Amino acid sequence: MQRNGFLLLQLLAKTLMDTRTATAELGWTANPASGWEEVSGYDENLNTIRTYQVCNVFEPNQNNWLLTTFINRRGAHRIYTEMRFTVRDCSSLPNVPGSCKETFNLYYYETDSVIATKKSAFWSEAPYLKVDTIAADESFSQVDFGGRLMKVNTEVRSFGPLTRNGFYLAFQDYGACMSLLSVRVFFKKCPSIVQNFAVFPETMTGAESTSLVIARGTCIPNAEEVDVPIKLYCNGDGEWMVPIGRCTCKPGYEAENSVQRYPFWGLMLCCQGGTIYPFTAVVGCPA
Repeated sequence: MQRNGFLLLQLLAKTLMDTRTATAELGWTANPASGWEEVSGYDENLNTIRTYQVCNVFEPNQNNWLLTTFINRRGAHRIYTEMRFTVRDCSSLPNVPGSCKETFNLYYYETDSVIATKKSAFWSEAPYLKVDTIAADESFSQVDFGGRLMKVNTEVRSFGPLTRNGFYLAFQDYGACMSLLSVRVFFKKCPSIVQNFAVFPETMTGAESTSLVIARGTCIPNAEEVDVPIKLYCNGDGEWMVPIGRCTCKPGYEAENSVQRYPFWGLMLCCQGGTIYPFTAVVGCPA
């Protein structure tokens, strides 16, 4: 994709945790024991997955907490959480009290080390920072359930800035009948790229969704900077934008307009005789 004549490459999403890849119990901490329960289930494609479910809709004053294991942030400043879940339609439940919900809360807690275990955890809202109340776009009824029709909701939320070594996620149920099918935690990077005869490194996005992170470029062999120092900005979506400055081939070396010819090759070379050679296993200009 090009925007304003500038080539945009696919962003990098680095996964920190993905429950869909779990081959054993997730081992998250639930409180009280009568709340969230870990079970083996199936997704909409009939793949085996580990899920957490809760359905205490006939009992009032629910306050069920589910705490993940410690997640190392790996230098990320802003974290994204993708949640896939199903929720039962309260109106389809007979004789259900008015306390039935179709939402749940997402929280996080920053820390430098593992501090929560099954014997010691935080179960009030005080230590946590609330990310959002998560609502279902679609809920299912008994008819859907009987027909094996799975109405899966997918919601993504982000939070930051983060400064500690890692964090916990916490899910609070207060009266829903739901299954948390999967949770994927990730952060975004702008990919390494060659643009205007300069190499730009893989760059972490900033702490806010509107952040712009400056990356300095390095001219490719036999090229040099002209005008102002060359740089790009990495935006919060993991896309490069606002190119400033450029490199050009040094005197004695010429270049064709081959960026369009080889837009997805990793590196271009300025060579004598006016030929640009794409990056291969052997880097260098012919003698």
